[in-house]
Amino acid sequence: MAGNRVSEDSVKVPLADIFKHTSVNVVLDNIEKFDFENKRVASAVHEYPYDYLILAIGSTPNYFGIPGLEEHGFPLWSADDAVRIRDHIERCFYLAASEPDEERRRRLLTFMVGGAGFTGVEMIGELGQWVKKLCRQHNIPRSEVRLVLVDMLDCVLSNLCDKNSHRAHEYMEKKLGIEIILSTAVKNVTADSVELGNGETIGTYTLIWAAGVRASNDVENMDVEKGSCRRLSVDEYCRTKYENVYAIGDVGALLDKKGKPFPAMVETALQTAEGAAHNILASIRGQEPKPVEVKLHGVMVCIGNYFAVADLMGIKPGRWISLIMKYLVNMHYLNGILGIKGVWHYLHDEILERRQHKRFLQRNYTKKVQAWWLVPLRLYLGWAWFYEGLKKILEGWMTSPKLATFLGYADAASTATGADAAATATGAAADAAATATGAVAETVQKLINIDWGWLGIFLDKAETGTMTFRIKFILVDWIVNGWVLATDGWAMFFQVFIVILEILVGLAIFSGLFTFAASVVSLGLLAMFMTTTGMYDTTWWMLFAAIATAAGAGRAFGLDHWVLPYLGRVWDATKKRGRLTLFFGNNRLPKVK
Repeated sequence: MAGNRVSEDSVKVPLADIFKHTSVNVVLDNIEKFDFENKRVASAVHEYPYDYLILAIGSTPNYFGIPGLEEHGFPLWSADDAVRIRDHIERCFYLAASEPDEERRRRLLTFMVGGAGFTGVEMIGELGQWVKKLCRQHNIPRSEVRLVLVDMLDCVLSNLCDKNSHRAHEYMEKKLGIEIILSTAVKNVTADSVELGNGETIGTYTLIWAAGVRASNDVENMDVEKGSCRRLSVDEYCRTKYENVYAIGDVGALLDKKGKPFPAMVETALQTAEGAAHNILASIRGQEPKPVEVKLHGVMVCIGNYFAVADLMGIKPGRWISLIMKYLVNMHYLNGILGIKGVWHYLHDEILERRQHKRFLQRNYTKKVQAWWLVPLRLYLGWAWFYEGLKKILEGWMTSPKLATFLGYADAASTATGADAAATATGAAADAAATATGAVAETVQKLINIDWGWLGIFLDKAETGTMTFRIKFILVDWIVNGWVLATDGWAMFFQVFIVILEILVGLAIFSGLFTFAASVVSLGLLAMFMTTTGMYDTTWWMLFAAIATAAGAGRAFGLDHWVLPYLGRVWDATKKRGRLTLFFGNNRLPKVK
């Protein structure tokens, strides 16, 4: 978000969404006092008694006492910090575009990141991608922009192996044009400069600080033993010295087998949370607690959109595998919080709504069009399916077996085999279609009592089209001959099913009701025809039309515009109340925010 890759809505996860269908009571308040002896916590206006307390208050940037850093630096810790950094960078480019003073322009276009750990490297990587777009927008040469990464250690990503550290270093320098300064500490920070430990002073208005965190400042108000980085000391059950007070995540210093605190990482937070919850439940039930086990499976670091390094339980995959794994891990975590809805929104924002520089394919598949452009195609496709079903009814599909001839498997009821049988079946199907042409079109016209004019001619010719292509699939042949056409009863069942399905699909697509599902069923029917009767020069267009209408065509001048949002609210209310409740008239279902 700080690098303008996605919007803030893509990153923030509202607590109301997480606990929407649970009995959890969410209260937003700022706790200032912690009375562990009397089992109470208090804000400026309210007091909250408790039986068990879980401290999951996270961490805060560690400034290490560097003069001017807290006043003039930009911490990267919260979503609000990320928004502030993004807005500041955009403003720097905006001001630099019209700045006549060269020195001030140079300071505006110099961006520093302090800390070459996971957060710092990902931040400078995102910035390296974003500045390409910013330079084009403001007509600023990329050569005028200076990106600097500084760290007091002698390598980037020191927690990774030397190979991955070197790969990341090389990519940032050669591909993104980032200047990397190592074995150098930040000594002093002012509003327009950063003084380094090597004596160099870099003029800049932007120092993004990502060189470490410490436990939240709230721990200073707690009568609990603290360890390094002010993290709360806990036992193997994640308990503080008070057995009903647990500390998890960044604020809890759970020790590993070597006596060192587990790092402040997502996996640590998730597993300590699960362990603490289990032990609280065990305490309520009068059972013995279990030691909390934290198993770290590895780390992945994305540097911009197209490069990543990873160390997964000793395995060091290549850049693309690392990128894929990063996506999969994020999807896994979001699925645990919000379910499939969270995963869908994540993929939508990362793939379709990404704001940064896009390559050729991305520039094309992320383009958007207005849904109402698809309305004529949707109506025509819906009518075509409805007409196909109606035509079959008039041909007698509801009364006598015709599926074998239609599918080109007439040999299933005879002794014909091999190529001769296939040729005979195909010819029979074509002859049957041709002889029915005039009668069907005439009957439809009389039934609906409309003069179709040129459309009637088109529909009439549609019966005599030639086959464009057919996919020969042995499994389909086996299913048709061995099951679908095994008996006249089965054949009648499937052909009636096809007729009803064509009519329902046609009505659904035409009216714009459940258009995506109807389009998918349409593709399924076309796939069946493609492997049996073949695709004809008068029907192949339906394949591409079904793909197009699946992209929300029913939301414009279709029933999906009203039905889908309503069903979404019904679903939310049903999950919340545990029973199905429909609302009509003035008693409408309230919108779920």
